[in-house]
Amino acid sequence: MKYRVVLLTLVGALALSSCTLVAPNSAPSRVKTVPFGLLSPTIPGTNHARVRFITQPVYIVDAAGDLAPSSRIVPEPPALATVIGQLLLGPTHIEKSAGYTSALPKSLVVLSATVDEATGVGVIDFGSSLNALPPKQQLLAIGQLVLTADVVGAKRGLEIRVAGVTQNVLLPSGKHATLVTPRDFQSLLNG
Repeated sequence: MKYRVVLLTLVGALALSSCTLVAPNSAPSRVKTVPFGLLSPTIPGTNHARVRFITQPVYIVDAAGDLAPSSRIVPEPPALATVIGQLLLGPTHIEKSAGYTSALPKSLVVLSATVDEATGVGVIDFGSSLNALPPKQQLLAIGQLVLTADVVGAKRGLEIRVAGVTQNVLLPSGKHATLVTPRDFQSLLNG
């Protein structure tokens, strides 16, 4: 009885595998038109708008517990909000398999992130505070943000806010500051 069921299943599978819903064509045929302008070099439905992408470094935590740059692809010109969004996604599968992690909580929500072009100061407004993290994780998380913001244009530093309120964040020196600079977190870099 068991062999009979297995045999009938195999015969049925073989019969169904020989069926097809699409008739084979002996010679390929050229598609004359592709609808919706999908082959156009510009975005369909816009006034000739284009999107260009660039590689942008973000800082993640390496296997040794130091900060290390990693590349992400973002639209050009890179905006702080876009790059921080990529940073919050965390390490890729390949990076995870190499032992890379992120000190930033998965539940962290960015309300806004901008760089003031005149002053060179970046401002990131979160929905929740990083102060609840353990000190080592808090330092790494802030370091990830400051160093990533630096390469996007926040050369004079970063101000972290929670619901519009400026935070007094922990520095590697043990002090606290409202404006943190990349120089403050150089000691956390790999190498």
